[in-house]
Amino acid sequence: MVKFGRILKSLSGFYDIKATSDGLVYQTRARGNFRQKGTKPIVGDFAEFSAADHSEGYILAIKPRDNALVRPPIANIDQAVVVMSATEPNFSLNLLDRFLVLLTHKGIQPLVYLSKLDLIADIAPFEKIKSDYEEIGYPFFLNDWQKLRQVFPNQVTVFMGQTGVGKSTLLNQIAPEMSLATQEISDKLGRGRHTTRHVELFEIDHGLIADTPGFSSLDYEITTQPDLNAAFPEIWRQSAACKFRECTHTHEPNCAVKPAVAAGTILQSRYDNYLLFLSEIQGKRATYKKVVKK
Repeated sequence: MVKFGRILKSLSGFYDIKATSDGLVYQTRARGNFRQKGTKPIVGDFAEFSAADHSEGYILAIKPRDNALVRPPIANIDQAVVVMSATEPNFSLNLLDRFLVLLTHKGIQPLVYLSKLDLIADIAPFEKIKSDYEEIGYPFFLNDWQKLRQVFPNQVTVFMGQTGVGKSTLLNQIAPEMSLATQEISDKLGRGRHTTRHVELFEIDHGLIADTPGFSSLDYEITTQPDLNAAFPEIWRQSAACKFRECTHTHEPNCAVKPAVAAGTILQSRYDNYLLFLSEIQGKRATYKKVVKK
């Protein structure tokens, strides 16, 4: 019997799929032809699979993905909670913008959650940041996990953040069963909590939630200036008035972005990070060309 559903868990070559027809979870494996095609199913995929009584099922086909993350491998994400800390580690606009650029580029709605505000004497600067980023279009939560829970229903949500920002604490408050389940698997496998073999979506508040490993660095997977331009929504909107279609907003005449920065319509910090990311893209391209010539 062929069924259709979403992959909820991947562990040691097995995939748990929740069928849309009956709401039951079936354990399956992927057929060898996926390996031959150079692809493999990942958590979040919508898949067709065989489901026989009292036997292991097999994934037959996966549907095209709306989007996907590499770390951890997970697909068809609606929104991502970027957890940042006010201190320990110190808050970084540069790191925040790297996360936002990655998610915006992939068509995933970013939600920013700021933790450890109780360790800060004056939170006014963070309230200003919240106001600035919400004006761009990024929802911002100041240490209020109960309010954050209200956005979970009917959404697939992933959590991401730098190591040490309090992501685990936040997840334990929202969904303690996630920590218990992953620790149980880690104990059985004799591995750390996060492994390449275990990715799982948990059903929380009528939605699905996944955790991600802590990031020490972030590659935003953008290789061209037009894609980078589009990943800064306020710069992209303003760039429609630039004289040149692929204006880099650095040296071209009649650029509409630079005057907007001077007027305060676009944040100076956002423009500075755009320039930094642009230089990184151009540097990678130059390095690649040098390697190719050898």
